[in-house]
Amino acid sequence: MRDCTWLTNSRNSLRPAGGRRPDFSAEPLAARANFEALLATLPVNADIRIEQEFLRACQPLLATCPGVREDCALLYLHGGAYIAGSASGYRGLAAELGRAANMTVHAIDYRLAPEHQFPAAIEDAVIAYGALLQQGLPPERIVLAGDSAGGGLALATLVALRDRQISLPAACLLMSPWADLACEGRSIVSKTQEDPSLTPEGLRAAAMHYLGAAMPRAALASPIHADLTGLPPLLIQVGSAEILLDDAVRIARAAGAAGVEVRLEIWPRMVHVWQAFAFMLTDGRRAIDQAGSFLADSVGPERARGD
Repeated sequence: MRDCTWLTNSRNSLRPAGGRRPDFSAEPLAARANFEALLATLPVNADIRIEQEFLRACQPLLATCPGVREDCALLYLHGGAYIAGSASGYRGLAAELGRAANMTVHAIDYRLAPEHQFPAAIEDAVIAYGALLQQGLPPERIVLAGDSAGGGLALATLVALRDRQISLPAACLLMSPWADLACEGRSIVSKTQEDPSLTPEGLRAAAMHYLGAAMPRAALASPIHADLTGLPPLLIQVGSAEILLDDAVRIARAAGAAGVEVRLEIWPRMVHVWQAFAFMLTDGRRAIDQAGSFLADSVGPERARGD
């Protein structure tokens, strides 16, 4: 196991060792390199098998754990404020979700800003989902998941799929989602002192790089403003010590008002995407297990041999 950049305290929460945190307010290439170095400190279990696959333009990683179902797929969209992060950097978290959900994971490297601005990431996610359908997987055997910007991207992808009249996946997991690129939630300010991971300045800078000429309240850029009617069941997990807490709460409120089945879990004292620290954090493991159960239940029991 590599040296961990994060430490737990007696309250089972997290703080960064040596004061390190993602700095998305930095120049994008520097922010990307620093974030990838931070992700590299996260261990990956030895039994996880990682392969490169080719689903048209996206070239995702295929991550499997021993014994998982091959007739179901989890399409995973990583975090990184749309300017950083990678499928490789998030392979441990994505694979552990697949283990808990008992299904194969496809984690894609969608295009990043500022080189590729909105809506490039959404187009890549739609292409990857369509490629899974073309491989013969029915939509009811596919689920979507994402963390942080990847959570907002997952929600925007569902809206884009619905608007294009493409059959939707069975369910979607949103972990600490960033769904308001205007950064207008009250927790952006009220939780600043509690959140050891994100800063309002970093999010606003990343939003500018991603949006380009797009308006920050555009429905697909900030799906908190989208019509969520007709989306599949959602599970939203967020920590109480996050500046993005209000994004999660507002998504749940909008989804519920639109008649979408939605479950919001606010985990006390947890920070941004604490599930990534399941190797050292009890509540990280619990959150992954609960999310896995939700996703597994969404696709139903394994088909009988010969079905």
